[in-house]
Amino acid sequence: MFLGAYFTTGRIIFIIFFVLAFGTLVAMSYKKDIKNHDRYYKNAGKKVAIYGGLIIAIFVAIRFIFGN
Repeated sequence: MFLGAYFTTGRIIFIIFFVLAFGTLVAMSYKKDIKNHDRYYKNAGKKVAIYGGLIIAIFVAIRFIFGN
């Protein structure tokens, strides 16, 4: 009954349809472009992990040095 308080039946149906359609389109697009991933995004996951970790480390260091 929690959802019934905030969403009408029409909104719930729209949300379900939207999520299914969006997920299908994303999957189709990914399948279509999978051959380009190795060429354009080689080692992208490693780079994101390294740079993200570096940013977090810098943030933690700043917070540790200056407090609060």
